[in-house]
Amino acid sequence: MIMAARGEGPRRGGGRPIPPSARGPPFHNKPAPRSQPVDREKTCPLLLRVFTKVGGHHSQADFAVRGKEPKDEVQIYTWMDATLRELTDLVKEVAPEARRRDALLSFAFVYPTKTGQFTVKEVGKTLSYPNARRPDDGSKALGTLSFEFSYGDTPYRV
Repeated sequence: MIMAARGEGPRRGGGRPIPPSARGPPFHNKPAPRSQPVDREKTCPLLLRVFTKVGGHHSQADFAVRGKEPKDEVQIYTWMDATLRELTDLVKEVAPEARRRDALLSFAFVYPTKTGQFTVKEVGKTLSYPNARRPDDGSKALGTLSFEFSYGDTPYRV
C-alpha cells in the first residue's frame, strides 16, 4: 500500500484512493472506548433502575407494560462513568444473594426497539468477590457500554 504524500490517505498504484473497508483496518484491534470522567460534584446523577433476579435475567415480557415492571427493583443514583464493579457493590448492599462468595452478577440493559418491543441485552458479568484468576467485566463503565438514558421523552446516548 502506498501512502499519499499530502496525508490524503492510502492510494492504489494508479493514484486512485482505496475505499474504506467495511470491516476496518485488518489485524488491528480497536481500542476499547473510554468513558469520559465525570465531575461527580458538579454533574447531576441519573436514576438507574436495577431489577434483581436470582438465576437469570428477567424476560422481555416482564417489561412489556409500563408500570408493571418486576417488583424487585433497586433504584441507584449514579453517573455515566460508574463501573459495573461500583454497581455490583451497591447491589450487594441490598441483595443478600449477591453477597455470596460464589455469586456471579450478570448485567443487561432493557430498552425498547424501534417497533416498541422491549429487548434484554447482556452487557457484562461480575463476580461478587473478584480475583485475579477469574477476571470479570467490573472495570466497564456505563458510558463504554452504549448505555442510553432519557430525560422525559428525549433519549441521551454517550
